[in-house]
Amino acid sequence: MLTSYATRFDTPAGYLDFARFGPPSQDAVAATARAMEDSARADHVTVDALMRAEGAARSAAARLTGTDAEHTVLLPNASTGLFHAALGIREGVVLAARTDFPANHYPWHRTRRLGRAEPRWLSPKPDSGVTPDLVRAALTDDVVALSVSAVDFRTGFRADLAALREAIGPGRLLIVDAIQAFGAVEMPWEAADVVVTGGQKWLRAGWGTGFAALSDQALEFLEPVLTGWTGVEGVGLFDGAEHPPAPDARRWSITHLSPVTAAAFAAALNLVERHTVAAIEAAIATRITELTEVVRGCGGHILSPTDPARRAGILSFTMPDHDPSLVAKSLHAEKVTPTVRSDSLRLSPHASTPPEVSERVAAALSSLRS
Repeated sequence: MLTSYATRFDTPAGYLDFARFGPPSQDAVAATARAMEDSARADHVTVDALMRAEGAARSAAARLTGTDAEHTVLLPNASTGLFHAALGIREGVVLAARTDFPANHYPWHRTRRLGRAEPRWLSPKPDSGVTPDLVRAALTDDVVALSVSAVDFRTGFRADLAALREAIGPGRLLIVDAIQAFGAVEMPWEAADVVVTGGQKWLRAGWGTGFAALSDQALEFLEPVLTGWTGVEGVGLFDGAEHPPAPDARRWSITHLSPVTAAAFAAALNLVERHTVAAIEAAIATRITELTEVVRGCGGHILSPTDPARRAGILSFTMPDHDPSLVAKSLHAEKVTPTVRSDSLRLSPHASTPPEVSERVAAALSSLRS
């Protein structure tokens, strides 16, 4: 465990629901409080000072993605970025997984109804996600983009972004929802044309935070349909005229975001930078390995990939002959917080999760036998 990293959080030891929500760090909470306190004592310099947090967060996000601030824009959530990308495609077929989280479905439903991009739904095998072979089998000349999750929300399957980039070839867009990966998994983000994420899960920045990183190809190909007044050239010139979209990723800006959430986001991103994604990923992998052994030892059926190279920080499983809701009650009794689905359970630890959590899970699952 990253001891110095863990000291920055007050999360209970048994919290294993980071794939749903990552409780913010002390740093993010303090940044939020400072920004709110400053806004409560506003004077002639307050607003301009608070707005500087957006630039700091954008720069940190760019560094972690391996790009620059001109190719990065802050967003209030991942869904906003997915709609920007989807509506920006004028025509053509977009490949997307039928098994993906609904946030990755509705943008393509809307583009189809508008007569723009047409989705072609992929059906990955239950024990995997979107693979290069699956994509190649669905490719036709009219395919203009592939939309994929970096990590599958159900099983933790990790997409091979470099191989998917090679599979679709040049000239097509690779659109990546990184919300179940960014900050917790090292991936070749440069392989993607669009990387979108929210900060409320693995980045532990709280709700209302997120960003998108766009490649040059994305900036050229995607029509800036949703550009707002803060996403244009001459943003401070209020002359009543329509201004052209900004030449860089700022064209995805609709209006000013909250400088309070931007301050929290900057603090969360800086924490990840200081401790490094590689170290955070390694710590999470250790907990996943331990929890996998516990679940198996108690007779559980693992739904997540068994190959460490193909999985991220999610462990999905069932307990045969036991309803997930009853399993959840046993876990709650040991002060363990899982994600509970109608057909399975999901454990998702973070780098701050202590080893003792495995003992709690073992006690909870063992109690089912009696």
